[in-house]
Amino acid sequence: MALVMKYINIMNRYMDTHGDPRTKDWPMMSSPFPTLAVCLTYVYLVKVLGPRWMENRKPFRLQNTLIIYNAAQVIFSAWIFYEIGISGWLTGHYSFRCQPVEYNSNPRTIRMVHACWWYYFSKFTEFMDTIFFVLRKKESQITTLHVIHHGCMPMSVWFGVKFTPGGHSTFFGLLNTFVHIIMYTYYMFSAMGPQFQKYLWWKKYLTTLQMVQFILIMVHAFQLLFIECNYPKAFVWWIGMHAVMFFFLFNEFYKQAYKGRKSRPEKLRKEDEPLLANGHANGDCQTTEKKLLNGHANGKLMANGSSSAKSSNGYSSSNSNGYKNGAVLANGVNGHTTELTQRKVK
Repeated sequence: MALVMKYINIMNRYMDTHGDPRTKDWPMMSSPFPTLAVCLTYVYLVKVLGPRWMENRKPFRLQNTLIIYNAAQVIFSAWIFYEIGISGWLTGHYSFRCQPVEYNSNPRTIRMVHACWWYYFSKFTEFMDTIFFVLRKKESQITTLHVIHHGCMPMSVWFGVKFTPGGHSTFFGLLNTFVHIIMYTYYMFSAMGPQFQKYLWWKKYLTTLQMVQFILIMVHAFQLLFIECNYPKAFVWWIGMHAVMFFFLFNEFYKQAYKGRKSRPEKLRKEDEPLLANGHANGDCQTTEKKLLNGHANGKLMANGSSSAKSSNGYSSSNSNGYKNGAVLANGVNGHTTELTQRKVK
């Protein structure tokens, strides 16, 4: 224990010596351990404690909550994007080629430092994405990519705010908040219900946009390895390798979620939810009433796949995977439907 405390004291002295004094006394900035503790608690909550607590409970219906939450995230992301942009990147003051950190007290510089801290804080608010999945019992959406992405980001950004709040690496925040404006806009409309689904045909391009984001971050960061720039090389590698890691994770996810579905049967592909980096579309949606191909059964299909419908000779119910049990199955073969049975359900 004494050895552990010794290394902690050494680390704290290093932080005090090399950390940016402007952020030293800001919330969560004195030491990395509070942020690390919150991140580990998040992982335990969404992977262990939360699912265990929800195991014997019905999923919460959070449609209005999700609409408000996603709208708030759009506004918050747009504000941070504006602050980072107006403090340097969108005013011509920052150089896309090489931008050292400015350690002065100029009001514009301090504005960028504040924007960096709020970007760090936004990574905690995004934990709610996963918590809503847990409360709605969407375990399949709490993927490894999702948890890694959300669990790592606060710790990653903390080092930037502690040592280099401003300069070259804030390009990451500029792009990331822009992507989040679009992403949370999609989630907001998705949460509003089935009447908006026809406007969300571009869902798979969100993952493509995120991969493009990481490519731009890689190029922007790693260029400093080949030119002289008064910016810490350690943070060049830190930001660049994060972008590399997330690019390959998102690329693998994209292949599984979209390209892989082409080889699956049509009936299974239709059941897939739109997988995105932030999880799936987090709306509480119901499908509209629809007719089966040349079939006689009309019914309301709910988001969980259950439905009830009239068959040609009586009533029947469908099971959770969406097939009509004792009624009509639309299999699409030669444009006809195959009737499983003609008897009435007694």
